[in-house]
Amino acid sequence: MAAVWSLLMLLSSFFVARGVEDKHSNGTIGLGYSLSPLTPPTSLASPSGSFAFGFYSQGNGFSIGVWLEGNRKTDNKVVWTANRDDPPLHATATLTLNEKGLLLSSGVSGENKVIFYPNDSAVSVFSASMLDSGNFVLYSTVNHTIWESFEHPTDTLLGGQATTQSLISCSSENDHSSGRFLLGFLQLINNTDSSIYLEINSRFVTEVSYNENTTTTSNDGIVHSASLDVDGNFRLYTHQFDPSGGFRTSRVSRALKDSCEIIGFCGINSYCTFNDDRAYCACLPGTDFIDPQRNTLGCKRNYSEAHCKGGKDNIPLYNITQLQNIEWTTGIFYSEEVMSMSACSQTCLEDCNCEAAKFSDGVCRKQKLPLWHLRRRQGVSSTVFLKMGIRSLEADDGTVSHELKPQIKRKDPTLKILLLTFSLVACSCALLAISGVFIFKFRVLRYKRLLEIGNLGLTGELTLTSFSYNELKRATNGFKVELGKGSFGAVYKGSLNRGRNLIAVKRLEKLVEEGEREFQAEMRAIGRAHHKNLVRLLGYCAEDSKRVLVYEYMGNGSLADLLFKSRQRPDWDERTRIALDVARGILYLHEECETPIIHCDIKPQNILMDDYWRAKISDFGLAKLLMGDHTRTFTVVRGTRG
Repeated sequence: MAAVWSLLMLLSSFFVARGVEDKHSNGTIGLGYSLSPLTPPTSLASPSGSFAFGFYSQGNGFSIGVWLEGNRKTDNKVVWTANRDDPPLHATATLTLNEKGLLLSSGVSGENKVIFYPNDSAVSVFSASMLDSGNFVLYSTVNHTIWESFEHPTDTLLGGQATTQSLISCSSENDHSSGRFLLGFLQLINNTDSSIYLEINSRFVTEVSYNENTTTTSNDGIVHSASLDVDGNFRLYTHQFDPSGGFRTSRVSRALKDSCEIIGFCGINSYCTFNDDRAYCACLPGTDFIDPQRNTLGCKRNYSEAHCKGGKDNIPLYNITQLQNIEWTTGIFYSEEVMSMSACSQTCLEDCNCEAAKFSDGVCRKQKLPLWHLRRRQGVSSTVFLKMGIRSLEADDGTVSHELKPQIKRKDPTLKILLLTFSLVACSCALLAISGVFIFKFRVLRYKRLLEIGNLGLTGELTLTSFSYNELKRATNGFKVELGKGSFGAVYKGSLNRGRNLIAVKRLEKLVEEGEREFQAEMRAIGRAHHKNLVRLLGYCAEDSKRVLVYEYMGNGSLADLLFKSRQRPDWDERTRIALDVARGILYLHEECETPIIHCDIKPQNILMDDYWRAKISDFGLAKLLMGDHTRTFTVVRGTRG
């Protein structure tokens, strides 16, 4: 973290001597000025021509942003993108400056919206400028700055730009939408001794000192920038312009030399190794890359989970493989016991809830998948045990073995022939009886499994439980009792912990196209939302194309049932209490939870009543997550039509 702040202090000193740019230079436009993606003018250049604002090509359309202008369009470096998570714009879109701000006309759909506007609606926009600092600004009639791109950074800071806003990396080099990494500046404390401190979670991390009497200024033709790059590392760059108008980019410094120190660099179920000044991601045994072209997105199982029986009955179904020198610093372990290494491996094999175990310093720590932020390096004494189905067992050297069969002693060939003949005759005579016994045993095992899973996730932990589809199918008796059906899927009644804990299982039917990374990210954000007026999300299933959510069970149905189907309807005092419960839940979602959530579909059917007739908000299937310092305008209909 000290390296991050060193880079920021160096960056903030650049461009100090440049002064304030002339607001009425060639980079200024007036009311009525328009830009379009293909018809000139397509962009607005700064007075020196170093920066430009306008439309640039991205994906199958266009985006709006600010970039360093090179000799060719392919040389341009985008430093800021407007509405980065919106879909690409059509070639017929236009951007026009009016008194309210910059009006974006989508072209094909005919939809118009103002994308940049002053916070005070009473203030009128008079002009706009692309400054040589890389800042795009709107001015009022008295030449006051009323909006600027520097106040809304994306992944890059330029010389002289404020550093109080969070940076979010891009998804990839060619996709400038929000990526996986966020660099947040929680609190900057300036001390009188020319030092700065960063405060995180009420503890001081480090100190960066500098001489306030000396200031580094930008040389002519050099632009400085700092970016939170796609891999999550924070780097400082210089861009040296030449007489022909092109520029050459050089990396000056980086916050972390070892990229494996970046939390989440390799994604889930993978580990990071650092060799020859490069970080490499590798999948854990029994998993494959989610996207082979992007190894940092993590890994998923390459085998189907077998029916877990528990105890020694698991030995023919599962096998344990181990990895040495694995450093594992994150995750919540549901079990920690003092035991030997061999006992740690054996107890994980026999435990249906254990999918991985870490043995270190005589302590065995067991956990379910997914795992994240693992790294491998010499000198680490811990060992990781991984449990997987024997039909797809990947060894540590990268080879894959087929189903492991129990080893038996060689028998006489004559005896084998007799046994085979007897088996064929017996099967022919008793085929119907065997079929009946098989069906009976299958049903008995299904009910027995429900009695054996006593701690399948309702342990009070704040972490969501990742269920397999077979576990939820057994818990709901084959999705037998349907509680209701919504626009995104049906809800079924189920139970865990030998029937003592009732659950509601929602099987999503219209979200299979969503990526595993985005689905798990949204589940983690919603799982952290805990309030007495919210239906609690207990866990989820993301197996292949199946998406299933597990909620706490609400015994008194929905508010719609109470208002429209019940013979005894609530009086006005009870209605007021219910409305206040709903308001408290919405207030928490919008302003109090760690990641603000917009529900988008509040209606009586999504307000459930618990055993004490307390109203709780449910159904986050249409929820949208926002960063704390961002807002978003929806361009399509959300929620349920009614």
